[in-house]
Amino acid sequence: MADKPSVLFVCVHNAGRSQMAAAWLAHLAGDRVEVRSAGSNPGPAVNPAAVEAMAEVGIDISAETPKILTVDAVRESDVCITMGCGDTCPVFPGKRYLDWQLEDPAGQGVEAVRPIRDEIRTLVEGLIAEIAPEKPEVTA
Repeated sequence: MADKPSVLFVCVHNAGRSQMAAAWLAHLAGDRVEVRSAGSNPGPAVNPAAVEAMAEVGIDISAETPKILTVDAVRESDVCITMGCGDTCPVFPGKRYLDWQLEDPAGQGVEAVRPIRDEIRTLVEGLIAEIAPEKPEVTA
């Protein structure tokens, strides 16, 4: 893994779970991690309930757009995480592949999306602790 690990979140439509996961990782890890998200069949827009649920915790994903999954995105990532949606990534040696089994927020209201958002946060926090823990400050 490079000095700055790279994570790719993949979900079929790249409109809900993968967008929330990418936003959590960027928010919680800052510039310690490079973050990408994509889908094999991107939707027309990010799920409005996901946008609302993330806004409730102070994270704005309203300007995000679903992106197509490319072989290059996988090749350039150290960790590829699917969201329990049955999507698959091309496999390259040396990459780490995870599948987080998460309920699909598509077609659900914000009340149903909140627990998914919170579960994603917990998973992202665990990932950060593993791949990009904060380095203790060095005192002279």
